[in-house]
Amino acid sequence: MDDLLKEILLINSVSGDESRISACLRNHILKRRSSWNVSPEIFFGEEFQENILLVFGEPKTAAFAHMDTVGFTSRYENQLVPIGGPEVISGTWVQGQDAVGGIRCRIEEKEGNLYHDFPRAIQRGTVLSYEQNIRTDPGTIQAAYLDNRLGLYALLKLCETLEHGVVVFTTYEEHGGGSMPFLLRFLYEKWAIKQALIADVTWITDGVHLHQGAVVSLRDSFIPRKTFLDKIVRLAEESGVPYQLEVEAAGGSDGREIQMSPYPIDWCFVGVGAENPHTPAEKASFFDLDCMIKLYQYLMQNL
Repeated sequence: MDDLLKEILLINSVSGDESRISACLRNHILKRRSSWNVSPEIFFGEEFQENILLVFGEPKTAAFAHMDTVGFTSRYENQLVPIGGPEVISGTWVQGQDAVGGIRCRIEEKEGNLYHDFPRAIQRGTVLSYEQNIRTDPGTIQAAYLDNRLGLYALLKLCETLEHGVVVFTTYEEHGGGSMPFLLRFLYEKWAIKQALIADVTWITDGVHLHQGAVVSLRDSFIPRKTFLDKIVRLAEESGVPYQLEVEAAGGSDGREIQMSPYPIDWCFVGVGAENPHTPAEKASFFDLDCMIKLYQYLMQNL
């Protein structure tokens, strides 16, 4: 595991509180872009909130990765409210910060409600996230927030060689979205972008396995246009990069907001599978991550 992946894994960025990871990505981009094959035009700032867009050359395709993670909001009487869909396992350690000081406590579920065991009241609205514990072996990584730190990492590596395309780091994906509509309008009106790839993490299932390559999703709870899927699968086959085809009836990504948008933009999820989704112990394969990066390099060059 290289230093960049470790750095972004250690930064909290629950949906709605993405400012720290956004700043980290901007710093990395500004330091490294002069060494990339093409130095991109960068769009960020108040009119983009915490979102970041990098425009390389003459783009036809955009690749998206969301910066946010699941977590919890403190409520009243030691209660917590989920942000996104965290897997609630009693005894799990969470952490955060309010005006009084640092917070480290455990969560527990009682009669359908969530509580924390911190010895004092936590200020209302404080955001808590899983305590990070990164574990690696020669083939796998296990940690919180692989969803979607692996997507961020893959697109940052893509930036090193990308000549034409847009890379977009988005917010709010885990809690229903909200940033994609104005980003899509900007991309479509300024560059007529009509193709999109979603760099994200999916689940290990009976059809998606660790160490079997990148994942090209043919559908989740939404269904991309088949002519575009056929093109992606053909290019994936031509690339020689190991990949798996996913078919699911549930789940979603930033692709759902593309499909629900008023713009004629085709999309496809291309990512990696992970075990134990939305827990502090998500587990993924380094081989699959490498395949994802190589497949993005090929797709963005040939779409």
